[in-house]
Amino acid sequence: MTRAYFSLGTNLGDRGAFLALGVSIMSAAEPHRVSRVYNGEPVGGVVQDDFWNLVLEVTTSATPYELLERVAEAETAAQRTRDIHWGPRTLDVDIIWIDGVNCDEPQLTVPHPRMLERNFVLVPLRELREDLVSDEDLRRAEGRVDVVGTLETLH
Repeated sequence: MTRAYFSLGTNLGDRGAFLALGVSIMSAAEPHRVSRVYNGEPVGGVVQDDFWNLVLEVTTSATPYELLERVAEAETAAQRTRDIHWGPRTLDVDIIWIDGVNCDEPQLTVPHPRMLERNFVLVPLRELREDLVSDEDLRRAEGRVDVVGTLETLH
């Protein structure tokens, strides 16, 4: 068993419901913890609404590629479309960290190559794994984030 961490974000539709759907599919009834939900600025230059973001920790025996299949399943279940690169989406799920895994392949890079650039990933990740996010990481990362609540309070 290992711990895997996922960043989930949404800025379309019922954001709380999309995050809950993503957590349900990604955790696959395995032991898990969820950070608070944060409102964060979008990245990538596309004008769009702010995102709600959280980080999910799952204790799993799944392989990195099995986890990647769950990512696709969750985004498909949320009817995500990929019309605009870094554009609005119902659900975006990224594998950001898997304990003991370093992978740099065309389909999968772990740790996530841009996780240290984004406060909407680092702030909720630090809630769950303070040892993975330093004060310096937070100072260097970009983007405003504000607590919205917990997944339970958003329904």
